[in-house]
Amino acid sequence: MDCIFCQIVAGSIPCTKIYEDEMVLAFLDIAPVSAGHTLVIPKEHCDEVHNCSEKYFEALTSVLPKIALAVSDAVSADGYNVLCNNGRAAGQLVEHLHFHIIPRMAGDGVFSHWPAGKYPPGKADEVAKKIRKSL
Repeated sequence: MDCIFCQIVAGSIPCTKIYEDEMVLAFLDIAPVSAGHTLVIPKEHCDEVHNCSEKYFEALTSVLPKIALAVSDAVSADGYNVLCNNGRAAGQLVEHLHFHIIPRMAGDGVFSHWPAGKYPPGKADEVAKKIRKSL
């Protein structure tokens, strides 16, 4: 069992628990972006959203709003981000599905730049067609 999150679930690596039930565990990130930065994971190992069983994904997403609100309220945040990185190219460092809840304060400078672009004419339709075909 090389997965650090599976080891946390098994109790062999300690964590600061926020929430736990039979299918979901939430704990404070050890390298927080802000105070209260929490990770929410399924107790079943899966690496990315599309590889998570429906049962565990539903359990995870059903408690995510409650945990996000509790984290935000506890640190008196002005808002919060819920992020899920899938794959190394997207910034996923631990290959176990996890959602970050990152409390935010106005003007905190976290994620201050969003590299938004524009589709050239016709490109959005082309991309959408490919996505629909993959569904």
